[in-house]
Amino acid sequence: MTAMIMHSPSLSVPALGRSFWKNSLAAGLAVALHAAIIGSLVLGWRVEKPAAETPRVLRTQLVMLPTAAVPEAPVSAAVTPVAPAAVESVPPPMDAPRPVPTKPVADPRVQAQKLEQSKLARKRVEEQRREQQAQQRERQESERRRQDAERQAAEQQHQARQAQELAQQRHAEQARQAAADSRSYQPLSKQAPDYPQRALDKGLEGDCTVEYSVMPDGRIDSPKVIDGCHPLFIRPSLAAAQGFRYQPRIIDGKAVKVPAVRNTFHYRIK
Repeated sequence: MTAMIMHSPSLSVPALGRSFWKNSLAAGLAVALHAAIIGSLVLGWRVEKPAAETPRVLRTQLVMLPTAAVPEAPVSAAVTPVAPAAVESVPPPMDAPRPVPTKPVADPRVQAQKLEQSKLARKRVEEQRREQQAQQRERQESERRRQDAERQAAEQQHQARQAQELAQQRHAEQARQAAADSRSYQPLSKQAPDYPQRALDKGLEGDCTVEYSVMPDGRIDSPKVIDGCHPLFIRPSLAAAQGFRYQPRIIDGKAVKVPAVRNTFHYRIK
């Protein structure tokens, strides 16, 4: 677009001078205003935005009112429309601001006392634990000693029983050997008993067995008559047995006593 400026020859010189001064004044004001704005910006001036107004909120609550029973009108009667009841909006009650709980300032002495109590409690718990462990170790040691003592006692009883059984077996063996040998254990010297005169007069005959023990020196001890001997043959049989002498029995290099040795005297009339 081309703008055409036409100079009118009718304009006078005074009018041009007034126009020039007005333009110069306006330009000077504009320059001063811009300089003031630039200086304010440099010095830290900021344009503050106007605070936005918080819109108010109106809360409404719908309240339903019970409807009244309307009596039935006759058919011929005109029905009059009933306007609905106006619902009054009741603003909800505003919650009162709750007070912010303030944290109480702890007393340093109370804190120190609590720390000391906690230390004492931990120390007491540690002592109880050590005591329980010591008691447990003592119980285990006592149980172990008891078991060892019972095992040793059982072993000793077993050894004593074995020794007793061995001794009994040895004694029984010796008794059997002595009993077996007593039948063949004959005296070195013996003398026949005297025949009782009364038995001769009556013509009595019989046998009389005498039992006794042979001492380590070969002499007999504690002779006695076995049942079944006639009374007339008892005294001469015991008297004859008193004179017997035996060879001492040697066992393990030592002379021993030989019990239950028997000898039978036969009384016959020829």
